[in-house]
Amino acid sequence: MVKREQKDVLWFDELRRQDVDLVGGKSASLGELTSATDIPVPYGFATTAHAYRRFMEATGLNQRVNQLLAEIKDYENTDELHTVCSQIRSLIINATMPEELAMAITTAYEQLAEKMDQPDPFVAVRSSATAEDLPNASFAGQQETYLNVSGAALVVKKVQECYASLFTDRATYYRHKQHFPHEKVALCAAIQMMVFSKAAGIMFSLNVADGNDQQIVVDAIWGLGEYIVLGKVTPDHYVINKPDLAIIDRAITNKPVELLQKPGGGTYEQTVPAALADQPALSDDQVKELAGYAKRIEQHYGCHMDMEFALDGPTGRLWLVQARPETAWSNQQPAAPAEENNSLEDHRPVLKGLPASPGLASGRAHVIADPADIDSFKSGEVLVTQMTSPDWVPAMKKAAAIVTDNGGMTCHAAIVSREMQIPCLVGTASCGQAAMATLHDGDQVTVDARNGVVYAGDLTKQLAPKEAAPAEQAVAEYFAPTATQVMMNLGDPDLAQRYAALPADGIGLMREEFIWTTAIHEHPLALIKAGQPQKVVDRLAGGIAKVARAMAPRPLTLRFSDFKSGEYRHLTGGEEFEPHEPADLLGWRGASRYYDPHFVEAFKLELAAVKRVRNEMGLRNVNVMIPFVRTVAELARVTQLMNQAGLHRSADFKVYMMAEIPANIILADQFNQYVDGYSIGSNDLTMLVLGCDRNNDTVSALFDERNLAVKRAISHLITVAHRDGRTVSICGQAPSEYPDFTNFLIRNGIDCVSVNPDMVKETKRNVAHFEQRLLLDQATGRGRTVDNDLAW
Repeated sequence: MVKREQKDVLWFDELRRQDVDLVGGKSASLGELTSATDIPVPYGFATTAHAYRRFMEATGLNQRVNQLLAEIKDYENTDELHTVCSQIRSLIINATMPEELAMAITTAYEQLAEKMDQPDPFVAVRSSATAEDLPNASFAGQQETYLNVSGAALVVKKVQECYASLFTDRATYYRHKQHFPHEKVALCAAIQMMVFSKAAGIMFSLNVADGNDQQIVVDAIWGLGEYIVLGKVTPDHYVINKPDLAIIDRAITNKPVELLQKPGGGTYEQTVPAALADQPALSDDQVKELAGYAKRIEQHYGCHMDMEFALDGPTGRLWLVQARPETAWSNQQPAAPAEENNSLEDHRPVLKGLPASPGLASGRAHVIADPADIDSFKSGEVLVTQMTSPDWVPAMKKAAAIVTDNGGMTCHAAIVSREMQIPCLVGTASCGQAAMATLHDGDQVTVDARNGVVYAGDLTKQLAPKEAAPAEQAVAEYFAPTATQVMMNLGDPDLAQRYAALPADGIGLMREEFIWTTAIHEHPLALIKAGQPQKVVDRLAGGIAKVARAMAPRPLTLRFSDFKSGEYRHLTGGEEFEPHEPADLLGWRGASRYYDPHFVEAFKLELAAVKRVRNEMGLRNVNVMIPFVRTVAELARVTQLMNQAGLHRSADFKVYMMAEIPANIILADQFNQYVDGYSIGSNDLTMLVLGCDRNNDTVSALFDERNLAVKRAISHLITVAHRDGRTVSICGQAPSEYPDFTNFLIRNGIDCVSVNPDMVKETKRNVAHFEQRLLLDQATGRGRTVDNDLAW
């Protein structure tokens, strides 16, 4: 008899939770629920780790994959990571699956059809990695799931695509960051009967908003549950008291669209009828039934749980389709990057106002129109009123926060709240919506009076600045103040909190591309065509805001998208919209895209995201940068689009331009009129000054940012920019690699040097040293001779 460890397929009722090494976390958990509880779980089977390793060995892919992974020199380089991961996935998808393995999957699927008494049953093919759903880490959500799959041949194909998804950019990056060896992970697949979902959702066996383990949270939407994870639909939200399963709080939302199964396979989006969109997706009895399941599952596993459910339309039966350990509160640390249920992308401000007294607080709103009613006000509530006067002070002293319809920065509410150090917003009516008409008694709200906004729900844990780790607090480092600003380059928004404590003067370059590859994944024009443009705005705004909050009040400069056509083509749906360019480094990129009729609607979504972050979220420290501008007329067209979108240059909103083309240097006196300053992209500038492809190993020895021609160009730009009061920064790699290049920049008057996080401290010290050396040289007149050959 073949041992379990040597089988290609195992059924759910053959599995237990300790079988993660055999079938991955998802399948092991489904097996545990099937084998050891009476919780209703759709039946199915799992392909095994043995099957995956057999596939990789038989196809000879192991060695090739390891070779390609070894070529990744910098996992923070999204272009490099994407190129390698795309090659690996292509190799896996195009390989021929061993005949015996394909037959084992086919036979199991046919047996499932017999057991369910359905010809070619519809199934979900869900990735299940051997390093996911662990109690101390969340690798879940990193691989792919395929819904409504029918037919043995298609199931086999989707299993192979699951194998490939082990090497998505985000999964590969995440394993690297978790120090989890790639070769230690095997990809399995759970093949599970589809529930024809009338409604679906997610639930937690604790309140993930505040960690209350005496509460259960249930979120539900119409149709398949994918749109909760994607943030496409805001779900109904229920809070249930765990001891007696009483519903203690609910928020029923408008759910305008749903994702449904196609009769012949696959899925499609449908508009929810208006009469149904505002109705709860679950009855109270169904919510309580689910909460009962959550309570029993938590008791069985002995830890907080994160679960997914579906309501079958034809039968009205509730099914649990997933259960995994909850990792955020269980480990007393923020949720892993892949989990999006707690992210601020899904929470839009409900109110804006003038930030009269800074602070952050959450509580239940108490709307009071008449000071005669202030005796009903309870400690810890949020006071909502038209305006305060001295009569209101007793209530104000008890308030967690204060929000008023009227008033300015010197009104009574503003002055008193500042004296009492209570977060306060005033003048909401003049900022768009009156608080008293928007909020209702009992609404749980979060007042972010630092940025002048009010959110629904308790978001204090997401919004509160995180303290530095104890190791970082233990050593007090001193960094001398410098006239030359030292800023930081950043790609991944999830790293912002980690690096916020560094002595950087702000973010000199935030690369928007990273948000596309980690949070959006799809081509903007494909999303527009699919009727989902709001997904772009939501995800971009969420990523930008995460960094802006972490760094505030220090400035952040966001560079608009600068994907090349080949990189855009790799986004889902990109093949339809992108040309095949022989040299896309010099092709359709940067500013030339923004006003192009074929792309302008996508650029408008980027502008809308920036506007939301600044105007709705109140994060005024966000500035923008335009990359790869070839002509002055091109820059004029882009800034006109920004003006039309309501983004106008002002004292607190700066527009910068990347200086990376020789034309930017030669015509700096003309570019000056449209921007507040420049950021030198030394990589592209060196490439174009020297005519040396920076991606070509054959001529890589000739590529050197310290070449005199490049230095002359930089020196000239600084002179011309300063003449018109413009600033100059540099965000290329050269200052990180060559301290003498930093010295050259400082001697030529650079305003700012922006480097990667790992070089901030060293660069800060170097800049201080070079500035002191310059002052000493000038004071004594005995400094070392410097090159005088920078003049043209």
